[in-house]
Amino acid sequence: MPESPAAPTESSIPVELSAEDAKLVVLARGARGRTGAVEGAAVRDQDGRTYAAASVALPSLALTALQLAVASAAAAGASRLEAAVVVTEASTLDGAGHAAVRDLAADAPIHLAAPDGSVLGTVVE
Repeated sequence: MPESPAAPTESSIPVELSAEDAKLVVLARGARGRTGAVEGAAVRDQDGRTYAAASVALPSLALTALQLAVASAAAAGASRLEAAVVVTEASTLDGAGHAAVRDLAADAPIHLAAPDGSVLGTVVE
């Protein structure tokens, strides 16, 4: 697990997403908006199935949206992730979510997007 949050790659060119990854942005924004959560996330598994989640902050349980999306995929039998998206107001990717994705995919892109859906950058390491 990384000790510090991962920062997306910097680029002066707007990030162009594939149609499949753009769908993940829509799903993550929807999960965040439905619950009013701090973050929303979505992942796509090796079979093209998608899983969306919002962050959870309960007295006895706290999960980032990305952790929950990865857990949902794993619970459904996913053995590999193709891509992930986190929609948040933060400028960096949280270490716990990053580690959860890397448990199922060493090289899947993790796109970081603002609440309006604009992609801020991509973590590929």
